[in-house]
Amino acid sequence: MNPLDRILSVIFFFAQWRITVLWLRMARRRWPARVAPRRAIYVIDVVLAGGVIFSYTGLAYRLEVPEPVAAVMGGAVLCYLMAATAVLALHTVVDAVRKRWAADLDPGRRRVLNAAGSALMATPLAVLGYGALIQRTDFRVREIDVPLPGLPQDLDGFRLLHLSDIHLSAFLSEAELARVIDAARELRPHLAVMTGDLISGPGDPLDAGIRQLARLQSDAGIFGCMGNHERYAKAELYTAQAGARAGIQFLRSQSRQLRFGTAVINLAGVDYQSLTEKRSYLRGAERMVAPGAFNILLSHNPDVFPLAAQQGYNLLLAGHTHGGQVTIEILQQGINPARFFTPFVHGLYRSGAAAAYVTRGIGTIGIPARIGAPPEISVLRLRKA
Repeated sequence: MNPLDRILSVIFFFAQWRITVLWLRMARRRWPARVAPRRAIYVIDVVLAGGVIFSYTGLAYRLEVPEPVAAVMGGAVLCYLMAATAVLALHTVVDAVRKRWAADLDPGRRRVLNAAGSALMATPLAVLGYGALIQRTDFRVREIDVPLPGLPQDLDGFRLLHLSDIHLSAFLSEAELARVIDAARELRPHLAVMTGDLISGPGDPLDAGIRQLARLQSDAGIFGCMGNHERYAKAELYTAQAGARAGIQFLRSQSRQLRFGTAVINLAGVDYQSLTEKRSYLRGAERMVAPGAFNILLSHNPDVFPLAAQQGYNLLLAGHTHGGQVTIEILQQGINPARFFTPFVHGLYRSGAAAAYVTRGIGTIGIPARIGAPPEISVLRLRKA
């Protein structure tokens, strides 16, 4: 954990302690003879503390708790702590203003001040509503130049469409995905890839997702790899077979060579590399590296990037993090749930001559909202460094 994360942890826990004190005071005033409300407050604190210990200390992985359970629990706890800290800060400001000015105001103005304070306290809920109703479907095209040493001349200016984490489910409809695909079709890339999590779980409309992905257009075709949610849904084989029938090649420890002029792209893909299996990251992937070609690896989990660079891959494309999904910018640092799990949250990363791009993806998981991390249709433009 870096120093900023330690500071944030102290702030979050101090905020929750202050909130607990305020809740207990309120409970004693309203229900002086009842013990149950105070016990409920202590239970909430225990659950929060347990969620933090479970999700952020590695205990969940050591106990082999299913990864989606640990991820959702950790994300929910951190989102609560972020919102609670914001509410406490607003409450402190409002309370100070009330104490300073309310005594000098007539009853009418005092009511206005109280109403304004209540409205300010509701700001975090309004922001969450904005994230769920507006930013969740604010699909944006993001174009990124990726300078790469040794890039073949015929690949200078090569355009690569990168989608990920679509999560077609109750919280992202086929019509919304169709809007994404319509926007992507207008970009006319040389190559289109999707780096996992087409759905969220069993019963989600996988066939509809395949049908929409197949509408993508690129010179070299459509390729993909599997994410953790294909694994959780036990749909990896079906996804690969249905994709093949629709013209989408899901690369499962496989590679394909694509020729552009005199240049050769060696495009490889791996199934989801689980956080619980770090010792086996990219086992055998070094055998897919093609000497003399420009090697691109599709991996849902971006944590494999340092190893991929060591193995000889020039470019890694990944997703998984949703760019944090709920992100607050503080001191030019994005504060979000993902940063507590991985150093590769969103954007372009370097390791020697190799590069990795981690996209924010399209859909959501945990809470159906995006705040400060809008969904992203990524277009990478390769450039000779």
